Amino acid sequence: MSFLAFLILGLIAGAIAKLILPGRQGGGWFITLLLGVVGALLGGWIGSLIFGVGLEEFWDLGTWLLAIGGAIIVLLIWGLITRGSRNTAA
Repeated sequence: MSFLAFLILGLIAGAIAKLILPGRQGGGWFITLLLGVVGALLGGWIGSLIFGVGLEEFWDLGTWLLAIGGAIIVLLIWGLITRGSRNTAA
């Protein structure tokens, strides 16, 4: 998969992960891209360890599921890290 395709995959996976998880995670499109790319890397690594498959083809359903699953994990960790730093005053 090309670098540009991987960035697009990460951006979309990060956005889908934000839609799936309830609550306000914060961050704009750049944070979404970073979390999605890190999540896609994590999902590909976990997928290669457990299932023997990785992020090989852009249009493969397994690639997308691994990337979104990894992005959800990274977004959960991001939410735990940034939970105390949010401004609660309205």
